[in-house]
Amino acid sequence: MFQIGDSLREARTRRGLSPADVHKAIRIRERYLTALEEERWDMLPGEAYTKGFLRTYSEYLGLDGQLYVDEYNARIARHDEEPPPFVPHASAETRHLQRGILTALVGILLVGAAVAGLAAWRLGGSSHPTAGRQTAPPSEGSTAAGTTPRTKPVTPVPVVPAFALISAVRARCWLLVRAGGPNGTTIFEGVLEQGQAKRFRLSGRLWVRMGRPDALDIRIAGRVVNGLPGTPSNVVLTRNGVAA
Repeated sequence: MFQIGDSLREARTRRGLSPADVHKAIRIRERYLTALEEERWDMLPGEAYTKGFLRTYSEYLGLDGQLYVDEYNARIARHDEEPPPFVPHASAETRHLQRGILTALVGILLVGAAVAGLAAWRLGGSSHPTAGRQTAPPSEGSTAAGTTPRTKPVTPVPVVPAFALISAVRARCWLLVRAGGPNGTTIFEGVLEQGQAKRFRLSGRLWVRMGRPDALDIRIAGRVVNGLPGTPSNVVLTRNGVAA
């Protein structure tokens, strides 16, 4: 057993430090440092802070911080300050109420099951037609009196997309492709090097400006387009070929 406060004060003065010097170093307020040295535990903000201050202060002075905390725990700390956590125990009245609620729930489930079984039995008994009520299904194409014959819905035939394939077969060629017409959106503009090809989807009309038509081969849906001009020209491509 040793005096915590006297030991701290002696270690501080031996190092030539004032409480203000210690405060600047470890950021513990001077009044708390004084309370530690005078063992005025009631001036400190609580046991958790007190133990932390003790450890920090003593280790800053070169002392064994754990030794000071152990001494505080053994001699000063109020071990009964924090009561054990309260674990509620159900009273007899509460247990009785819980049993009553459980019994009621079980009863409701049993009644619901019985009602569902009765309804299923009645539906099952009424779902079997008698022999006198059985009728042959109408033959295909026949209609009951006073009814309008049903027509089968017409399934639309999907439109297969068509593509235009422009290939620079004989030489390089400058190309400008626009949707719809000469003022439409530009789809491609550039030079097709010899051996290169571009494919364009024909959802409508394609307006094509060709620098060297004689260098190109154009196929629409796999069919070769004939009659291309020999000089720089414009053509309009459709699914059926070159438009007039």
